[in-house]
Amino acid sequence: MKTKSTNLLLALLIFSNVLIAQNEGANTVVASEPLITDRPDATESPQTIAPGFIQIETGGFYESFEDNSIKSETYTYNTTLVRLGLLDNLELRVGWDFVEGQTTINGNKLDDITSGFNPLLLGTKFKIVDENGWIPTIGFLGHLYLPFTASQDYRPETTGVDFRFSFAHSLNEKSSLSYNLGAQWRDDSPETAYIYTLSYGYSISDKLGAYVEVYGDFPEDSKANHLWDAGLTYLVSNNVQLDATVGSAITKGQDILISAGVSFRLPIKKQSK
Repeated sequence: MKTKSTNLLLALLIFSNVLIAQNEGANTVVASEPLITDRPDATESPQTIAPGFIQIETGGFYESFEDNSIKSETYTYNTTLVRLGLLDNLELRVGWDFVEGQTTINGNKLDDITSGFNPLLLGTKFKIVDENGWIPTIGFLGHLYLPFTASQDYRPETTGVDFRFSFAHSLNEKSSLSYNLGAQWRDDSPETAYIYTLSYGYSISDKLGAYVEVYGDFPEDSKANHLWDAGLTYLVSNNVQLDATVGSAITKGQDILISAGVSFRLPIKKQSK
C-alpha cells in the first residue's frame, strides 16, 4: 500500500505542477471566478460549468475493509470526471475510473487480483435556481453507468442509473451547508437505494478550505450504509485546485478511505479579446 500510495501522490503533484505552469503561461482568457468542484466529497454542488469551458476533476484513492480475517483493498488510480459547459445552467458530464482490487485472507494475499475500468458515467447537471434569501441554490443531476464500457472484472449485466437533487446554503462569508437527496439503481441490484449527503464547508483563507461530511444510502431490502469523511482543498489559482481527504464508515463496510486529487478548468478554445 505504501509504495502505491506514494507513487500516486507523486504523480498527482507532478501533474498539478504541469497544470499550474500551463495555466500561468497560456495566452487564453480564463474564468475570473474560482472554480467550484464536485470533488473531493460525496456531495455534488448545484453549480454548473460556464459555457465555453471544460473542467476536469481527477485523483486517486485507497480504501480497505477487514471482516473475519478477510481484508479487501481497493486502489482507484483515477477518478476522472469531465464536465463541459453547454448552456448557462446546463453541463454534460463524463466519468471513468480504473480500479484494482486485492483480497487478503489470514494475512495471505491471494494471487487473483481484479483490475480494470468501471462502467463509464454519462450524465448531465441542471441548475434550477440561484440562492435567494432562505431559498438555497438548487440543482438536479442524473447519470447512466454503461456496462459495455467496463472491464470484465467490473462489468454489470444491466445499466446503472442514479439521480439526485443538490442544495447549497451560504451560512455566512466563510461557511456553507450543502446536501443531496436522490436514489440509485446500481450493480445489478433490483432494489432502489435512497441516497443522502450532508456537508459543512469552511473557508480558512482565500485559498484554503476545509469540510466535514456524512453520507450514505438506504436500500429498500438491505441494511443502511452510513459513512463520513473530512478534507482540505487548496486553490492554487482560480482555475486549479488540489484536495486531500480521509474517511471511514459509521456502519460496517469501510475501515479507511484516503484520497488526493487535482481539478482544473480550461477554455475550450481561445477567446477573442
